[in-house]
Amino acid sequence: MIELHSTPTPNGQKVMIMLEECGLEWTHVDVSIRLGQQFTPEFLKLSPNNKIPAIIDKDGPGGGDYTMMESGAILIYLAHKTGKFLPEDERARFDCLQWLIFQMGHIGPMFGQAHHFNNYAKEKIPYAMDRYNNEQARLYQVLENRLGDSEWIGCDEYSIADMASYPWVKGWENYGVDEAAHPNFMRWIGAMEARPAVQRNNEMAAEIRERMAKDAEGKEEINIFDTKANKDMLAKATGG
Repeated sequence: MIELHSTPTPNGQKVMIMLEECGLEWTHVDVSIRLGQQFTPEFLKLSPNNKIPAIIDKDGPGGGDYTMMESGAILIYLAHKTGKFLPEDERARFDCLQWLIFQMGHIGPMFGQAHHFNNYAKEKIPYAMDRYNNEQARLYQVLENRLGDSEWIGCDEYSIADMASYPWVKGWENYGVDEAAHPNFMRWIGAMEARPAVQRNNEMAAEIRERMAKDAEGKEEINIFDTKANKDMLAKATGG
């Protein structure tokens, strides 16, 4: 049994997809970042960086509980645990890993900043919006080019690189992506969304969001972008 302590953000969903693809027994433990639950002492034991997702594998290496944070590391761990979705061929494996890290180092951070400045910033900052929107568009083009050379993002077989990228880029319709100008990307999106595990992820993510929204009704929410307040909450939780 694997406990996924998370919320269905793109980083949470990439692990949900992997768990479903591997057919592992797992459960979702809701961690509401809006309610500040990422700062509880219990969660900080799993993820000292107070970020979701984190897992507890009840049958970890050597037996017993094993905890892990960071979505990319979790994907690699689960691939090793199951022997799935990370190629055995050495070149293909490293191809897959470099595109996984591309998602973690570029798509995630840049898409996250674009989303923040377009939707959450207290004031519209044209420079920031232009910078991150343009970078987001550039990264869609990088994927388009890659998928012209390879059937899947990591290599010529479906892998954790695809699972990592999909939750971040599936909202392409909201980001001004020209469908006609990105035929390789659109082929890949269609292939991803035809997979039963991806379909289950999308359904579960909606259900979990609805459940967590109901649980948050009437409760005080935090400003997750107030870094000073978040620093204070972390210090309080850890006795710092």
